[in-house]
Amino acid sequence: MNLLHENKIQAIFSKNMHRDKKANYPEFLREEELQKVRTFHETIKDYNITPLVELKNLASELGVKNIFVKDESKRMDLNSFKMLGASYAIGKFLCQKLGIDIEDTSFEELKSSEVRKTIGEITFITCSDGNHGRGVAWTARKLGQKAVVYLPKGAAFRRVQAIKDLGAEAKVTDLNYDDTVRYALQKAEDNGWQMVQDTSWEGYTEIPMWIMQGYSAMGYEATQQLIDLGIPKPTHVFLQAGVGAMAGGVLGAYVNLYKENHPVVTIMEPTNAACMFKSASINDGSPHKVDGNLHSIMAGLACGEPIPMGFEIIRDFAYCYCTCPDYVTARGMRILANPLGQDEKIVSGESGAVGIGLLSILMQKKHVEPIKKQLKLDKNSIVLLFSTEGDTDPINYRDILWDGMYELPCFDCESH
Repeated sequence: MNLLHENKIQAIFSKNMHRDKKANYPEFLREEELQKVRTFHETIKDYNITPLVELKNLASELGVKNIFVKDESKRMDLNSFKMLGASYAIGKFLCQKLGIDIEDTSFEELKSSEVRKTIGEITFITCSDGNHGRGVAWTARKLGQKAVVYLPKGAAFRRVQAIKDLGAEAKVTDLNYDDTVRYALQKAEDNGWQMVQDTSWEGYTEIPMWIMQGYSAMGYEATQQLIDLGIPKPTHVFLQAGVGAMAGGVLGAYVNLYKENHPVVTIMEPTNAACMFKSASINDGSPHKVDGNLHSIMAGLACGEPIPMGFEIIRDFAYCYCTCPDYVTARGMRILANPLGQDEKIVSGESGAVGIGLLSILMQKKHVEPIKKQLKLDKNSIVLLFSTEGDTDPINYRDILWDGMYELPCFDCESH
């Protein structure tokens, strides 16, 4: 990546996006599977469908028809969407051990003492910047099992403590995210623990696939909520990507639900961890990793190696790939926390607000106008975004809102 532009939003557009009927639509994310996921999640006590918030005044200010934000800060009491993947994957794993289909049981039945006696004690292990680890810890505690979570260097104290508060072991390494995944895998093999990771490698694909199916529930819910509002589908969807499990899961659901007429999808990544952007730039059909310092305030997205099955969906169906410096999401956090008119306030964390930050810059700043035009963002656009977390690092959240940390550079000024 050209270091002269490391502080600017960069975009590339797909040259090989499949829109014909022969496209390889992901079978594991067809609507029948999405419904199974939804049915299982609804068996969890106190499970809730998170709000889809319409920001009418912001849409008018930015010059688009509608803006809808799926607010995952209200997912159970976990402040993040990640339990969707952890609960479904661990549920599928337990059903496999029990020799039953997940549609023939419920989360509450999997909590029973009979199931616990049959399968014994299991320790689930994962690598996480915080939110996925919290989802694994929450699921393990609910099911009477154990969890161990390794976090990459620089993990926020509050995210570590949130995992410990759920009864799991949480340990911070001196490694980046991808190396911490490998470290956790070695620990799993050494101790006979079960890895629950939302990325895959040779011989480890089932659980990541189940996690992606779990994540897809967020997109499926939003689809149903839009229909209830009389909107058949959005024209534009912005999806943030780390390894690509969430983005691939939601995009895979949408291409199955909408087939060849699916929305225009933009993939967003931190500048220092833009593995999807790099893969699309090389454009040889294979995933490519980003090495070295992956640092970003978007900790949940600071991943350098794509999940292959998520990458394939993104490769085939995403249209735009954007690198986003940290000021993009900081702007989004401030916008959502300070709504216009009667718009609802949304508490969105660093990995959650990048979509609204990018959209606002695309619609208001001249230096990125070519990207806006290529995306055909205009007064007819119906935009769907996902605020995937709340203030999971309260101290950094406050610094960004109160002290203006990560200020937007003035690229449109004459001096530039």
